[in-house]
This record gives sequence, C-alpha cells and structure tokens, in this order.
Amino acid sequence: MFSLEGRVAIVTGASRGIGWALADGLARSGSKVLALARSKAADQCFLDLVEYQSCDVTNTEALTHHIDTFVENCGRIDVLINAAGISLPGDIQDGVEHTIKVNLIAPYRGIEAVARHMRAARSGSIINVTSLAAFQGFPNNPGYAAAKGGLSQLTRAMACDLGPFGVRVNNLVPGYIETDMTAASYKDQKINEQRCRNTMLERWGAPSDLVGAAVFLASDASSYMTGQDIVVDGGWLAKGLV
Repeated sequence: MFSLEGRVAIVTGASRGIGWALADGLARSGSKVLALARSKAADQCFLDLVEYQSCDVTNTEALTHHIDTFVENCGRIDVLINAAGISLPGDIQDGVEHTIKVNLIAPYRGIEAVARHMRAARSGSIINVTSLAAFQGFPNNPGYAAAKGGLSQLTRAMACDLGPFGVRVNNLVPGYIETDMTAASYKDQKINEQRCRNTMLERWGAPSDLVGAAVFLASDASSYMTGQDIVVDGGWLAKGLV
C-alpha cells in the first residue's frame, strides 16, 4: 500500500534540509526521483540515488523545461513535492516580494507544469510543503507567513480543480525542523529551549521526521485524501498552555 516502486517523482529544493530528506526518502522507497535545487548537492550517496539538476525555481522557463524533459524521458510523472523555500527577515529590501516569489509563485508554476501530464494520465499526487506560519502569526517575517498561508490555500484550490482528473493535492506541514534555515535559532540556547517547550514532544524535528508522511501522501495509502493538511510538528499546533 505504501510502495513507491515504479513511481516517478520531482522534488524541488532538494540540495539540503527538508527537500533533500524527502527526495532521498522517496528514492529509497522505490521512486525514480528528479531532484531540483539552485545550489549544488554535496552528498555523493544522494547523487547516486536521484537525478540531480541545478534549477532556480523562480525561473519558470527553466523549471518547466526540467519537468517536461524528465517526464518525456520517464514516460510519466506521479509525484511533485514543492519543498523549495526561503525565509528572509521583514526588514530586508524586497524580501517580502522575493519570499512570495520563491515560496508561492514558483510552486504554482511547478503545479501547472506537472498538471498537464497528470490530467492526461488521470492520476498524480502533489505535495506542498507549508509551515506552522500558515496557521499562526510569527514576528518579523511577513513575507514568509503570507507566502505559506497562500500556498496552503493554493493547495485546496488546486485540489478542487484537479480532483475530477484523479490528481490529489495536499499540504505537508512541518514544525520547527533543524536545518540550515533554522540554524541560528537552533544554536541560540534560549530560543532552542523555547521552541522545545512549545511542542508536546519537547524537541525539535529532524528532516527525516517528515519522510514517512511524504511517502504516505505520495503512495496509494492516501488515495482518497486531497486538499488536506498533514501536520508533523511534535504537537505544536495542538498544544494549549506553554
């Protein structure tokens, strides 16, 4: 039921962090994976598992070219995971616009590119990696919250549009995960401990904690699920008093 043998997947933002873990996890679960990222992947073992291409996801022409070429070579596309994302402080000039472009506009363009193929095949699973910021207010990062909130709603809109074609669209919602993006907070003892207290499991997550949920959403095990949020946050959203 959870097998990805014979499946073909594309994962963006796959050079490190969450995107890397999801691409690696899908490949180890049997899927053929195209990993896209702007920077280079340093892990040779990872490169042995996936097909890796350098791509700035905000370049729609390049993104579409990589997707179409991969689908043409494989003859199908079953899964798209939009994991590419950035987080910039609100006081950085043009930070809000660039954050929205990377975290919301680029995923939409990726969905457009794969949807043409998935509609024709009348099957497919699209997974958008959102954030706790899609549900809650966080300080000093309005672009990130706006982009992830928009992506969360884009998922439901596209689930409605693509559902009649057998294509499912869901959100994978991470809590605080130890990655390069969160390194400053993780290394700050006070902030680190505060983040732990906000969860029920009293710890940060690791990128590998998200792999099981991604495999579930990519596989037939979730064949009657669309337009939904799968929250993997150690109990952050469900917790009451801190």
